[in-house]
Amino acid sequence: MSLTHWLVVIVIALLLFGRGKISDLMGDLAKGIKSFKKGMAEDEDDKPVVAPAPAEVTPPARLIEHEPAPSVAPIPAAEVEPKKKAPARKPAAAKKAPAKSKAKV
Repeated sequence: MSLTHWLVVIVIALLLFGRGKISDLMGDLAKGIKSFKKGMAEDEDDKPVVAPAPAEVTPPARLIEHEPAPSVAPIPAAEVEPKKKAPARKPAAAKKAPAKSKAKV
């Protein structure tokens, strides 16, 4: 924005708020900033120096005790029924292509 734009904005602000209100707002803003900085400085001064806590000793990982699965006796081959096989397909008869006649014309 150019300088003339800023001048127009300032004049409109002065007309809307008046000279006294703007200076009051700026004074309140400055007080707020000062109190914020003062509070931050007090927080840094009031912090007690704390030694880092000793590392916590963690217990070793627990092992999960379990019993092995019961063993299963194998089934004798004589008791197992053989799988039934699907009937075998007969190959389809090969179709013969019609013989081309070699007639002389």
